[in-house]
Amino acid sequence: MKPRVYLDYNATTPLRREARATMIAAMDVVGNPSSVHAEGRAAKSLLERARSEVATAFGADGADIVFTSSATESASLALAGRDLHAGDIEHDAVGAWVQADLAVGHDGIVDIQDPEQSTLQLANSETGILQELPQGLAVSDMTQAFGKLPVAFNWSGTTLALSSAHKLGGPKGIGALIVKRGTDVAAQLRGGGQEMGRRAGTENVIGAAGYAAAATAAMRDLADGVWDRVANLRDLLEETLAAEAMGTIFVGKGLPRLPNTLCLATSGWKGETQVMQMDLAGYAISAGSACSSGKVRASRVLKAMGYDDDVAAGAIRVSMGPDTTEQDVMGFADAWLAQLTKHRTRAA
Repeated sequence: MKPRVYLDYNATTPLRREARATMIAAMDVVGNPSSVHAEGRAAKSLLERARSEVATAFGADGADIVFTSSATESASLALAGRDLHAGDIEHDAVGAWVQADLAVGHDGIVDIQDPEQSTLQLANSETGILQELPQGLAVSDMTQAFGKLPVAFNWSGTTLALSSAHKLGGPKGIGALIVKRGTDVAAQLRGGGQEMGRRAGTENVIGAAGYAAAATAAMRDLADGVWDRVANLRDLLEETLAAEAMGTIFVGKGLPRLPNTLCLATSGWKGETQVMQMDLAGYAISAGSACSSGKVRASRVLKAMGYDDDVAAGAIRVSMGPDTTEQDVMGFADAWLAQLTKHRTRAA
């Protein structure tokens, strides 16, 4: 049987071996970090070491790392009770808390007039398009950028940043809110003094250890040029498809974007249909946007960029990772182009 090819790294990534090994070792640390005995102190030491390593990886030395269950929880911790503005291209975890009233250009760039009252993602998960973060920005979702780009929180000019472990090879169920020191954050989970009083509940020590190991390994890959190779594969796939897929729109082509992300939209060929066809062919990709129930809808991001409903409904995302090969992307190109030919024949 032909092995399946995973091309949905922006949804989640395979667990890195470094994270797996670190978590297995952490399972033997039995103490609660809030306990004062030796076992508790051992767990606390492991937790704080993980916190320090995450801060170093993300260029956030001197900032506060608040461990959460996910970037979604980090968003609620950062945004609840605040009246902030954004463009309608943010992840739903952010969009649920803000006023999506800022203008978005056809190039996906958001017009920020008042940074201190705005939130702005660094990289869009669907299109990969990058934003230039203004100084003094209230909140930035950096979830997709960390591990793929040379990002330093301390240089970003941002007050609060969101991150998630499973987007860079760490475990699911652990994320972080990065807080510029001295910034007030209103706790949403109360009942204990954990995480500097910002997030009550016994800490996920095993998850934090895995997150730190994955973040450290991700920074090493970045320094070693791994994502440059991935970007070359993305460009190869884009050029191969564009040569034959006349009428298909390659969103973000020629713009600064994530090195691994290719968003393409074919009017009249629904994204969910393409996802199912590629799944049957052995390739895991995603449609433009998916909600928690697994149902697919027209991409809100593309609509905000000015694309019509038919184009937005025909969007798919191919997102690659360090393990993706040229054989993988060229095999996908063959499979997708074959289905495009069938689609055109049926539509004729």
